[in-house]
Amino acid sequence: MFTYQLNEDLYLRMYTINDAEALYNLIDGSRDHLKKWLAWVDYNTDVEASRDFIQSTLKGVSETGGYPKTLGMFYKGELAGTVGFNEVNQNHQYATIGYWISEKFQRKGIVTEACRGIIHLGFKEMGLNRIEIRAASANKKSRAIPERLGFTKEGVLRQVEIVNGEFYDHVVYSMLASEWLKKES
Repeated sequence: MFTYQLNEDLYLRMYTINDAEALYNLIDGSRDHLKKWLAWVDYNTDVEASRDFIQSTLKGVSETGGYPKTLGMFYKGELAGTVGFNEVNQNHQYATIGYWISEKFQRKGIVTEACRGIIHLGFKEMGLNRIEIRAASANKKSRAIPERLGFTKEGVLRQVEIVNGEFYDHVVYSMLASEWLKKES
């Protein structure tokens, strides 16, 4: 099973079917917090829905050239949220990253470190050239992640997503492999 240790307290791990109940409970416990920005939250209504999600992520391994597309973020052994590649295009060597974290685990640097880890994986292991992060323009916490990691703000996609009947603009951020490798050295 794929596990990626980021520091003493934090690791990323590929989901297994056995994680379905913990995943559902984490979502359910943060439902109000998450649903403001994420349209899928209302569709995850039971453990079976989480199980279906996990099964779909396991199928996504082929899109990434053998790497897990979606990973659980585990902080001190407890599931804290999800980070992963929402889209991977091997032909053009780019991917988009998505993430969410339970309200309980915010303000610990977990998402920033998890993104740093998956970015490293994308550039060093998967051979990607470009990684994007898109965040709703009003979601300041989510936008802080790419800004903190030194991504370039490219622009705004107007009314690109609908959540709870409201259209959201997305700010698009990008990082190129050459830029990331300079930061790491």
